[in-house]
Amino acid sequence: MSLATKLVDAASELCDTVDTLNFALPTAYVYNPLRYAWQPHKTYLERYATNQKRVVFMGMNPGPWGMAQTGVPFGEIDAVKNWMGIEAPVDIPFPEHPKRPILGFACQKSEVSGRRLWGLFSERYPNAKDFFADHFVLNYCPLVFMEESSRNRTPDKLPKAESSPLFEACNLHLRRCIEILQPHWIVGVGGFAQAQAKAALEGVDIRHGKVLHPSPASPAANRGWAQAATKQLIAQEIWSK
Repeated sequence: MSLATKLVDAASELCDTVDTLNFALPTAYVYNPLRYAWQPHKTYLERYATNQKRVVFMGMNPGPWGMAQTGVPFGEIDAVKNWMGIEAPVDIPFPEHPKRPILGFACQKSEVSGRRLWGLFSERYPNAKDFFADHFVLNYCPLVFMEESSRNRTPDKLPKAESSPLFEACNLHLRRCIEILQPHWIVGVGGFAQAQAKAALEGVDIRHGKVLHPSPASPAANRGWAQAATKQLIAQEIWSK
């Protein structure tokens, strides 16, 4: 069985597991892009997870205008379509928040975090295949959480009764991904991702790194995220100058 097929199977199992979980108010809507955006996600794995990697970058969970639309982690539409060359049909989650419609690759909004992350990678590696020869990007949690107001609710804000079974499933999936891809490094995109990687991979022979999260909610990221992240990656000896 190929590496990509193993990852597709792991993602399918994670999708089924998280669909059985329940979340109470103030979480009013939960989107699972592994379900309704499965085709582009599967294409991402089959095209770019064909070999073992040196570095795996890991984010927290999908953003409403990124992976929620495209099924690809940090999935800024322009980067997914025009750099990765991925475009596939996306269904609609049910129930769908009226202020957070899923339009798939027709979505006109930009995912700032994804634009920054993939923008840095595509600038350093104009050909996507050159980046993915050594790197991969995944998310820790596949679900999008929203309050009735449409406000985004991140996994770290969930009560323990809800986060415990979710994180157990996400930890199992992350360990499987690392067993398959055998990276030297796992780099948390932000503090939460790094902390979850360290907890999930305790006892695993892997080096842990971190980069500043590219979210526009971060003042530091807004002062020049690409330069700051590059400096961090070089300082940790994940990238060379």
